[in-house]
Amino acid sequence: MSSNDQLPDASTGDVIRFDTVTKRFPGPVTALDEVSLSARAGEVVVLLGLSGSGKSTLLRHVDGLQLPTSGAVEVLGVDVAAAGARELRRLRRRIGFVFQQFHLVPTLTVLENVCHGALGRLGGPRLGLPTYPKRIREEALDQLDRVGLGERAFQRADTLSGGQQQRVAIARAMMQRPEVLLADEPVASLDPESSHQVMELISKVATEEKLTVLCSLHQVDLALTWGDRIIGLHTGRVVMDTPVSEIDHADAMSIYAKVGAESVAEAAE
Repeated sequence: MSSNDQLPDASTGDVIRFDTVTKRFPGPVTALDEVSLSARAGEVVVLLGLSGSGKSTLLRHVDGLQLPTSGAVEVLGVDVAAAGARELRRLRRRIGFVFQQFHLVPTLTVLENVCHGALGRLGGPRLGLPTYPKRIREEALDQLDRVGLGERAFQRADTLSGGQQQRVAIARAMMQRPEVLLADEPVASLDPESSHQVMELISKVATEEKLTVLCSLHQVDLALTWGDRIIGLHTGRVVMDTPVSEIDHADAMSIYAKVGAESVAEAAE
């Protein structure tokens, strides 16, 4: 990559910034309503809110999968809406994504699934584990050791438990060498113990790699344990943006109480 192709360095200041972002869909549906927020390097920001509150839509604006109707989104120094296709592809290589449903290839080995995370750095498709360079396979093994699954490298992905598969998905995301990690309900399908393990892992890699993490959750206890900041969303609006150190469980639950109170008020009108 030439010097002209380098993306801006966002190692200091805000890594993610939303400036009065509104997103409307046909209907009309307002998914985001003048959202303003920011996140710094190494910060784990948790989005809380009911289904339909705008959490997933917000995450999809970070890597340009959706673009704002109005307002601006800046990520790693890039104006996402103004970026051309080539610049957007380069930006996405710097953003890892962990999904609720893991999105592993079930019939492939754990190791090959993790190697897939390096495809953005490699030229051309890869057909089978031996077609990956040795350095990539070794790096993938290191990432599996990091998530505690090195001994499972040559098992099929579908032989693992849900919690183990999500840890593999995190290892795959880390193969991108991301600067931002997005996690959309990463523990929604897991038992409580596995949920804590996965969130502990996300917090650990964020600290070690100084990653900016934006994670949507429903579980208030997990948000308060592993997040640095809570952003509450309701019908596309930010109703809370507070460091975890300054709130307790009742404060966080007030995000949902607002929903109930407004519903009662609307019904009474």
